[in-house]
Amino acid sequence: MELACLKSCAVIGDEHDPLARRDFPAPHRPYRTAFQRDRDRIVQARAFRRLAGKTQVFTSRSSDHFRSRLTHTMEVAQIARNIATALGLNEDLAETLALVHDIGHPPFGHAGERALDKCLQRHGLRFDHNLHALRIVEHFELRYAAHRGLNLTLGVREGIIKHSRDYDAAKYPELAAYFLHQRPPLEAQIIDLADEIAYLTADLDDGIESGMLELPHVLEHIAVLRRCYRVVEAEHEGVAEKFLFHEALQLMMHALVDDLIQQTARLTQNAGIHTLAGVRQHPVRVAVFSAQTEAGRLQEKEYLYDFLYTNDELTREHDRAEEVVTRLFDYWVNDPSQLPSAHFAQVQTEGVARVVADYIAGMTDSFILAQFEERKL
Repeated sequence: MELACLKSCAVIGDEHDPLARRDFPAPHRPYRTAFQRDRDRIVQARAFRRLAGKTQVFTSRSSDHFRSRLTHTMEVAQIARNIATALGLNEDLAETLALVHDIGHPPFGHAGERALDKCLQRHGLRFDHNLHALRIVEHFELRYAAHRGLNLTLGVREGIIKHSRDYDAAKYPELAAYFLHQRPPLEAQIIDLADEIAYLTADLDDGIESGMLELPHVLEHIAVLRRCYRVVEAEHEGVAEKFLFHEALQLMMHALVDDLIQQTARLTQNAGIHTLAGVRQHPVRVAVFSAQTEAGRLQEKEYLYDFLYTNDELTREHDRAEEVVTRLFDYWVNDPSQLPSAHFAQVQTEGVARVVADYIAGMTDSFILAQFEERKL
């Protein structure tokens, strides 16, 4: 694949770049860029470490081989950095955004997020993991004497919010500093698709490993994997099926990455975009898959939803997760004095529902289950 350089569209990130600005002064380190420093701050954050104990897909399986939210995050970071390198974008910014993109997820994966959102809706509020991630890096992480939060650059904070969706400036006036009327930089745009590539590959892998999916059935229903499997099968005659499957998964992942790189470069160039300002002012995002690859992605995503995510065993786990989150939420809302003192102290200013949601969102799967059992709910 011939690489196309979009360097002129990349975020520069030097000392003159507004996107490298922080809210509080920080000592200059000549051997690290601003976004490398942000990456290091994120990796050292408690919220990042807690991702190791948070669900990706499976909530209570016994195997240590399934992805956690942390290992998924690391896979996204690898993919995002490779895509940024191929396109000539700012690799450090792309990697940093990938590492922080899931930091706002609560325990139990999407089941936990759904439960928290339903709980908050009863109080006229919502739970959004992107906005919660911003609260984590700006408020909840306490590592510095002079200020709360991690003091991340404006570029990273913008990407935390906007990598996967756009926010209406009229509905979110508190986010006015993050250019809501503009598209995010390409480094942020590629994160959502790197996330898709990572979990589409990993969830098939974990689904087969769990026994919930069977390879013949998968190959019958997912055309992109079937094509890749036939290629590696022809190249490795007599090799065990499990090795062919893993080779096919890798080939599929590379096909998705290659398509994203080529299509993003093609659309950017065809639109006459040669600067970051051009990326921002374009009516739509230009980091996308081709139509054929997008159709294959949707086919695989629908398959995973129909045969893995809604599998009876996982559905029972998700129902249990939602029950745990909901009962604990109601317990603390009804008696906030039972909250840890640091959280209870915020009830007057933040409101009890938001404080309880913030507390629950920070928990790992094992910690929230221990809290639930301790209270015999």
